[in-house]
Amino acid sequence: MTAGTTEHVTCLGCGCACDDIGLVVKRGRIVEAHNACALGTAWFGDGVVPAEIRVDGRAASLDQAIGKIAALLLGAHRPLVYIAGDLSCEAQREAVAIADRLHAALDSLAATAADSVLAAQRRGRASATLGEIRERTDLIVFWGVDPSDRYPRFSARYAERSGGARPRVVSADVGAHRGPQDADLRVAIAAADEVDALGVMRAAVGGRDLGAAERFGPAIELARRMTQAKYVAIVVDGEPGAETPTIDPDRAEALVALAQALNGPTRCALATLRAGGNRSGADAVLTWLTGFPFAVDFAGGTPSYRPAAGAHALLAGREVDAALVVGAAATLPGPIVQGLVGGRLPVAIIGPRASAATLRPVVAIDTGVAGIHDGGTAFRMDDVPLPLRTSLDGPTGAPAVVRALRDKLGHHSNE
Repeated sequence: MTAGTTEHVTCLGCGCACDDIGLVVKRGRIVEAHNACALGTAWFGDGVVPAEIRVDGRAASLDQAIGKIAALLLGAHRPLVYIAGDLSCEAQREAVAIADRLHAALDSLAATAADSVLAAQRRGRASATLGEIRERTDLIVFWGVDPSDRYPRFSARYAERSGGARPRVVSADVGAHRGPQDADLRVAIAAADEVDALGVMRAAVGGRDLGAAERFGPAIELARRMTQAKYVAIVVDGEPGAETPTIDPDRAEALVALAQALNGPTRCALATLRAGGNRSGADAVLTWLTGFPFAVDFAGGTPSYRPAAGAHALLAGREVDAALVVGAAATLPGPIVQGLVGGRLPVAIIGPRASAATLRPVVAIDTGVAGIHDGGTAFRMDDVPLPLRTSLDGPTGAPAVVRALRDKLGHHSNE
C-alpha cells in the first residue's frame, strides 16, 4: 500500500483504543493521523519500521532464526515466554501455545495492573463499557487521576454524551495526584488516608456512622453525593506510572468494595484505565486459553496460577535460563528489562523493532506493528474487542512468525 487513506483505524497508543482514526499514507509513509491525539500521533509515527532478521548479531534467513530460537528454547531447563506490547490477540494466542508446548513460564504486560485484576478476582467487579458510561452517567468521579496526560481523549470521548452534554465531574485529589482541572467539585484526601477514606465512604453508603466526620468529612460528603446520583462512574488509573511506582495494594480492593456498595442505593461502575499496546487483549487471551490473566506456569504440564511469582520474581530469583519475548521490546517494563539483562539470559525477540532492542538478543526478528502493518483483533480497556486494520505495507506480521516457531517446536494442545 503506497498511498491512500484508511478510515476507522484503531490506535493502540493507550487503552482507549480509539477506533475513529484516519491514516493518510503517501510514498510508503504515514503523513497524517486524523483524530489522533498527541500520544496516538507519536504511536503511529510515520509507520516505517525495520525489517531485519539477525542471529548472534548477523543477518540471517527466517528459517535460520526460527531454528535458532527453537534450539534455544528446547535446550532450556526453565524457559520464559513474555508477551510484550503492540501485538494482536492472534499473535498473543500463538505465544501462549508456545509456552504450553515448552512447559514454560508465561507472563505479559497485563501484570502491570495486577492489583486491580486480583481485587476483581477476590470480590468481583461492577463494571460497564465506556459507551454506557458516556451515555448514562450523571456523576463521574476521577479518583486521583487526570486522564489528559496518559489517556488524552478519554474525557472527550467518554465523559461527554453524544450531544455534548457533560455529567457532573468530581475530582478526588489523593495527595499530589489530582483529577481534571475543569472538575465541577474537588475533594482533597491525604495519600496516607486513601484506603481508610474509601472504607469510611463505603460505610456511609451503607448508612453507618463511624464517628469519623471530622477527619473524613469531605469523603463522607462525596459518598452522600454519589448515593444521590442516578448513575455513578468511578474512574481510576490501573497502571502505575513513573511518578507513582508503588500504590497501596489495598486501594484496588477498597475501590471495588465502594463501587459494589453503591449498587444498592444507585447504579455505579468502576472504570479502570489501562495503558496501550493491547495489554487488555493479553489479559483476555490468557484467561481464555489458560483460565488465568497473567503469571501462568506450564511447568507441571497444565496451567497453574502464580500471581506472586510472575516474570519479575522469576527473573529476580535467577530461576529462568532462556527467554522468548513476543512483541515490541520497547514496551517491556523496566523491572523485566533489568531482569533479562542482569540475569545475562539468552533472549530471543520476535516483534516490532526487535533488531533495535538494547537487550542484545541472540535472535531478533522484526515484524510489523499490529494496527499499522498487521490486522487482527485488540481489546479496549473495558474489554470490548475491536478490529485492527492494515494501512501500510511492512515486515511479516508477528502471528505468522510466531506460528512458524510453534510449528517448528511441534504440535500443541490449545487448538
